[in-house]
Amino acid sequence: MSGGPRHTVPVDVHLVLRRDGGRGAEVLLSRRAGPVYATGLWHLPSGHLDPDEDMVEAVIREAREETGVLIAAPDVTAAVTVHHRPPRGGNSRIGVFFEVRRWTGLPRVREPDRCDGMGWYPLGALPEPMVAYCRAGLDAYRAGLPAAVHFQQPGDLIEYTADGIDRTRLLPGPPPPPHPPGGTDLPHPLRVFAERAVGWIAQVVDFSWARAGKRHRGLRFHEREVAVPDVGAGARAQGRAGGNCGGGSGRSSA
Repeated sequence: MSGGPRHTVPVDVHLVLRRDGGRGAEVLLSRRAGPVYATGLWHLPSGHLDPDEDMVEAVIREAREETGVLIAAPDVTAAVTVHHRPPRGGNSRIGVFFEVRRWTGLPRVREPDRCDGMGWYPLGALPEPMVAYCRAGLDAYRAGLPAAVHFQQPGDLIEYTADGIDRTRLLPGPPPPPHPPGGTDLPHPLRVFAERAVGWIAQVVDFSWARAGKRHRGLRFHEREVAVPDVGAGARAQGRAGGNCGGGSGRSSA
């Protein structure tokens, strides 16, 4: 460790406002305008932290200021972190991308001096030209990866181009924990969804009739049963109050 001044970097927050559209998953993008960095390029709603503001507060504020939508803190989920260095200026920064799927209000241009367009675009067909920094974060997000390094070189373009140099280096997360004896695991998106609802799930036991070589007496449900973890009396009572959304049975252990 050097004895000189500590290296510090600014922190940006980026809003991945996501909805399910007719073309699959879509995200809200805005087009920068006026005398600002990357004018004319598509970008996620984003901004810098204010003094004494945490990251969640910042992305909620930026969403309100730029798009008019209102977001509750429990609906903000960490998605991707990008370590970025622009082609000009030389100083790197950290960008934290947050996914939000629930909000109040209709998105609209709230800062016309900085934005001249806004719309929903499929994750699989992002518009161009787009800020390369933003594209790096969305590429990691689309790949289901938690982080990326995006260090541009002097002379690189600010915008992403399909036939240009892509400096994005996607970073995987830690490997999943080994399955406990006699157990299985849920697909990652399903695990994330379930653990948001009921808390940490240590083990899932699969009671699928199909994999056991049996047939459900109701053909409609054959090959559709999946394990549902038993998460305790409190969660079961809540489930009875909210309705049953599964067709199988299972258990979990903590």
